[in-house]
Amino acid sequence: MFTYLATDPTTLLLVIGIFGLMVGSFLNVVIYRLPIMMEREWQTQCAELLKVAPQVSTEIFNLSYPRSRCPHCGHQITILENIPVFSFLWQRGQCTACHQTISWRYPLVEILSAGLAVLTAWHFGFGWPLLAALLLTWALLAASLIDFNTQLLPDDITLPFLWLGLFCNLWGWFTDLESSVIGAIAGYLSLWIVYKLFKWLTGKEGMGYGDFKLLALLGAWLGWQMLPIIIFMSSLVGAIVGITLILWRKHERNIPIPFGPYLAAAGWLSLLWGDTLTNAYLVWIYP
Repeated sequence: MFTYLATDPTTLLLVIGIFGLMVGSFLNVVIYRLPIMMEREWQTQCAELLKVAPQVSTEIFNLSYPRSRCPHCGHQITILENIPVFSFLWQRGQCTACHQTISWRYPLVEILSAGLAVLTAWHFGFGWPLLAALLLTWALLAASLIDFNTQLLPDDITLPFLWLGLFCNLWGWFTDLESSVIGAIAGYLSLWIVYKLFKWLTGKEGMGYGDFKLLALLGAWLGWQMLPIIIFMSSLVGAIVGITLILWRKHERNIPIPFGPYLAAAGWLSLLWGDTLTNAYLVWIYP
């Protein structure tokens, strides 16, 4: 089977696409449940520090339990109702029990997960680097949407994948180990310094610590050489989007805009086409 996937690119892309749809279904669970799990953990920790009874539900709540259910009527989702994309289309975007509308976010995440996975497989081809790159792709997608929804970048995603990036580069899959280690350090410190300077000048916090960890993660995977283009692309797109939202009065000036999705997108693009983007950037800076 593995030999066949290695020698037949079309079959590899098809298998990766189908698997990406299934992973996207799981990512929907992560995106919704992980912030709630984090909030419950914080409430419990605060209650322990204050020596008071925790004001959280005692019901087990994690990524695997309870079973997925309709947010409107509580109907438990069956296996046939949980087939990525197909179930949504078959049910016409409605719950089979109460007929309330199901958010388009769920199939879109599944399609995006599959599409990014196929592009990653097309770029890397069959091998261990592909497996690592797929894991990073799905982690960045989940972290981006969590940050977009809640302005949180979970340590449960950023820290394990930072270490995984260092581990992968023991074999030089994406960069050499020295560049990987320096990238992790420089990635964290670069945004931390910007954060401290901004806070010293304005008295406000310009970004969260999750952004530092995310850039450290990308530095660990791609090396310090990719950090300038990642920071440039994410800052440029973030500034354009932020200014556009303010001008269209879709966003208040005092409400922070999550930076994680822009970092993640720039990091993923650099994962696949980092050298090309860096050369284009240098040509633009030094024509």
